Amino acid sequence: MTYAIERIEALLDEGVRDKVYPGAVWAVGTASGIHASGTAGVLDPDQPDVRMRPDTVFDAASLTKILAVWSSIGALWQDRVLDLDAPLGTFWNEVTGHPLGAVTSRQLLTHTAGVPLRAQLKNLYGTDPQAVRDGVLHEVLHRPPGEAVEYTDRAALILGYLAEHLSGTPLDQVAAERTWRPLGMDTTRFGPLPAGLAAKCAPTELDQDTDTHLKGVAHDFSARLLGGVCGIAGTFTVADDLAVFLRYMLDPTIASPKAGFGSEWTAHSLTIQTGHLQPERGLFWHPAPGATTAQDAWVHYGFTGTGMWISPQQDRWAILLTNKIYYTRDRQPLTDIRNSFRGLAFV
Repeated sequence: MTYAIERIEALLDEGVRDKVYPGAVWAVGTASGIHASGTAGVLDPDQPDVRMRPDTVFDAASLTKILAVWSSIGALWQDRVLDLDAPLGTFWNEVTGHPLGAVTSRQLLTHTAGVPLRAQLKNLYGTDPQAVRDGVLHEVLHRPPGEAVEYTDRAALILGYLAEHLSGTPLDQVAAERTWRPLGMDTTRFGPLPAGLAAKCAPTELDQDTDTHLKGVAHDFSARLLGGVCGIAGTFTVADDLAVFLRYMLDPTIASPKAGFGSEWTAHSLTIQTGHLQPERGLFWHPAPGATTAQDAWVHYGFTGTGMWISPQQDRWAILLTNKIYYTRDRQPLTDIRNSFRGLAFV
């Protein structure tokens, strides 16, 4: 099995020169391990002598939806604790009698639940975590469930609350106990990070209040509002941890039997679940742009500049971690690099 290593390195170096991101860490491999990896650029443009390293810690942003929420919901599904097609109001008292009670977990996982499109938590519900939870779970729907595919952070936030309800455990503990620790993902955790790890973290966006770039504190405002832990964002991770996570998706036998989700959940999630609706979705994963078929690669991105791809059919996975949000919120320059990187990783 070969990889276009020189072309990947040239692509990512060009992104550094064009200031798409300060630096990047990448890896590609199969169920058996990492087959190629590398770095590009620097950790922080204010410290040009500090290069990006393989063990750099990244604000995973929306990869939290996979690492914490999708994995925890998968563990509950594998345990037969959760029926994806049961209306939430039939087993969850917090939403019984409210619009969300008619929605199913599958609709949340496919972004077809019709829940509001943006979180806007502070503006709508204030800063008290319980008030936020009540507001999110009792909010009116944006449209009827099952009518359209519309990406919304609220889906992950609600599913995070659901995982807490069904497990009786906070989301960070569910994810750690059922997925991260059994897989040996020892760096992956919700922030804020302790000082030692924060020092190894790639800085993200400029914080207007302190006039410094966020480092070891979640970039996502909703995560910060909720103390660092929520279904939307808030996890920090490293390339090696993501590699073992993706390897486990391809081959669950590499991990302890105590690990939560398994091959059934992965196989079920990496199939089109949205019928005739567009864009096509699996369960929190979606077909990678540019792939000729859904089986070529499935992807999930994070707003800070993170991304990971997987293809069970090809027994391949790929990781690209950047801190592009350091420079800009503009998605397009990184989108072009991501699509090119996927093409090189899955040749």
